[in-house]
Parts: sequence; C-alpha cells; structure tokens
Amino acid sequence: MLEVVRIPVLNDNYVWLLHDGASDETVAIDPAVAEPVLQAAAARGWTIGQIWNTHWHGDHVGGNAAIKAAAEAWGGCIITGPAAEAEKIGTLDRTVVEGDSVRIGDHVAAVMAVPAHTAGHIAYHLADDQILFVGDTLFAMGCGRLFEGTAAQMFSNMARFAALPDDTIVYCAHEYTLSNGRFALGVEPGNAALARRVAAVEAARSRGEATVPTSIGLERDTNIFMRARNVAELAERRAAKDAA
Repeated sequence: MLEVVRIPVLNDNYVWLLHDGASDETVAIDPAVAEPVLQAAAARGWTIGQIWNTHWHGDHVGGNAAIKAAAEAWGGCIITGPAAEAEKIGTLDRTVVEGDSVRIGDHVAAVMAVPAHTAGHIAYHLADDQILFVGDTLFAMGCGRLFEGTAAQMFSNMARFAALPDDTIVYCAHEYTLSNGRFALGVEPGNAALARRVAAVEAARSRGEATVPTSIGLERDTNIFMRARNVAELAERRAAKDAA
C-alpha cells in the first residue's frame, strides 16, 4: 500500500513523500529543499531512493543535490525528470517523456507531458492507485502561470486531467487554494459547489490547515480553468488571475 506524506516548506510549497510499505521504497516529489524532507523521512524510518521532478524551477529541484548526497549513506538516490528540461536540471540521472513510466515497488506511474507552466513540464499518474502528482500545472481551484507555454497547451492539460476518474487524488505543489477560490467566485458567482468549497477552505485556513490534496471530481466541479469551454476563455481567466 502506498502512503503519501505532505511536507510544507518555504512560503507555500509542498514536497510529497511517496512510500511503498511492501518494498520499503520512498520517493520525494519536487523537493524544494533537502533538510525538512530528509527529516520527515528519517522520522518514519524511511530512506529516499528516488526523486521525481515535474519541472526545472528552483522551488522544485532545489533539494535534489543535498538529498542525493545524503542518500550515499544508504545506497544512493536516482533522480528522474523531464527530458525537455535536462539542461536546466543538472542533477538528473534519468530523463523521461510522454509514454515513459517510473516505478516504486510494484506501483507504476505513467509520465504525462503537460507543458504550459514550463515548456517541458510533466506529471506522474499512478492510475492503479488513483494518484496524480501535477507539480505546478493544476492547483486546487487553479492552474499554473503560463511562463513558457500557451493557453492552448494548458487547455489541453485541463482536458486530460478532467478525463481521469473523479476519485483520482491530485497532489499539487503549492497552497494557493484560498486565493484561487476567491478569484473563481468572481468568475462563477452562481456556482453553489464553488461557494461551499470556498467557505470550507476559508475555515480550514483560519485553523492553519492545509487544503491539498484535492481530487479530479472536486476540481471538475469548482476549478474555473478546468471548466473553461474553450482556449479563449481559459486564456482570459488566466490573464485576469495574473493581473489580480
């Protein structure tokens, strides 16, 4: 059985630890920094043998080198990331593209190419476990900024995600939910499901609680970018969110 642990770091980042009890293997996904991730693993008696990166930004790969150095004490750590961004992630041991897969024990994650936030951004989908690690492509009630890609690419990404089963659990890399939700209400003020969710998020954040992971079903009902009917609508919403 797989276990996922959320590690809050920096200002609003989340690093995820994925652990397979059967094989005793552990993967760190997008480690922004090393020490809190190593501490969280050690507290559970785990050793990190893999890192999966979704894209090249420093708040997703900043801990790679230190974790890899620490892992020499227990047999090493293999770092996997997008082939299209290999020149920007100097710590990679393995590069992957759409259609490739990575494994933790007997569990397989398919690599999905989801460019837009960055040109080579990927996601990791463990279909049998209903788990999706999306980096900065999909957020709770939001999507990533279009730094290196286009609205058409992001629209395609949202459609791919929306086609996944409702109970797919989505692990994104930032705590942006409250600001995303408040913006979304301005776009869809008549969306009752969205209003209920924003109220719940406001209550959770007032208690200092995290609001991710989320699910595909929840995003399909309340994420204005996933609900956009065409590229122009998504582009308009993304531009307005960036300007807000």
